[in-house]
Amino acid sequence: MPPVKNALIRYRVLDRCLSNPVKKYFIEDLVNACDLALKEIEPDSSGIKKRSIQNDIKHMESSEGWSAPIGRFEEGKRIYYRYTEKGFSIDKQPLNQAELEQIKAAMRLLSHFKGMPQFEWLNELSSKMENSILMENETSPIISFDNNNYLKGIEFLGGLFHFILYKKALCISYKSYKTENKSKFVFHPYYLKQYNNRWFLLGLNDRFQKINNLALDRILTIEEDSTSFVENTTYDFNEYFEDVIGVTLNENTIVEKIVLRFAPKSKPYVLSKPIHGSQKNISKEGEHLVISIEVIPNYELESLIMSFGDLVEVISPESFRNKIAERYSCAIKQYN
Repeated sequence: MPPVKNALIRYRVLDRCLSNPVKKYFIEDLVNACDLALKEIEPDSSGIKKRSIQNDIKHMESSEGWSAPIGRFEEGKRIYYRYTEKGFSIDKQPLNQAELEQIKAAMRLLSHFKGMPQFEWLNELSSKMENSILMENETSPIISFDNNNYLKGIEFLGGLFHFILYKKALCISYKSYKTENKSKFVFHPYYLKQYNNRWFLLGLNDRFQKINNLALDRILTIEEDSTSFVENTTYDFNEYFEDVIGVTLNENTIVEKIVLRFAPKSKPYVLSKPIHGSQKNISKEGEHLVISIEVIPNYELESLIMSFGDLVEVISPESFRNKIAERYSCAIKQYN
């Protein structure tokens, strides 16, 4: 069990023991009570030392803990422990200094994100947290993300987050880049994903009864619909994208082993930043690097490979090699 979690359990047990106005808890009793609690969770626990409990009590009494009023009462040659303030409990106390600093650090991190869409709820939460914990106002950014702040449809992101969270069916007006006509349909939103500075919404299209992938920049309008929300009981979206690069998962496609040969210039880049989690180094032909990935071929994979230009060659499968060659051939014609 992680040490921090272990300590938190001990603090809760000690709090319960010290709150008891009747039973007298000597140091051995406190050790045994913590031991029992920890062994219920972790049977192989080696047990708690007396020194650990004594240090826990000191921490609870300190300002970094909860400033707990812990009394020490003599009974013969022994000492038992109990809160001197009736009704005291660490659960009733405000956040201690260590907890405040952790929250401050998290809020600073959130407040310095640049290039990420700003949710209204996050802005409101930040203001409330700053007021309640007196967080100093820092203005200089320390972290940023690559994002197109002028991307069309980005204004829908915050609302979609809430619609997914509260499981609301939607009526979406959408215009695909493949057609000039717009369509309107009921949609059950499940998941938001960002790829290549664009955001995508995945969910169940009520009309076709299948999972659709909608680019936010192609969405025209979104309205809440009275249709009963259909929950996602089929897809784990972490696994859904495991075998693809990007967001396009075409129907009736299978995972293929793609073998690529990279020129010396791109070798350090490909080794330090694998193009997919399945990447395996097959061989090093002189200065060249040959790798394989196991993915479902799609448009995003084609675009990624073509972004390397003449620094990469598709070795196999032949069908995918021909597809890339065809795209290069079309590109060359543009310059003739």
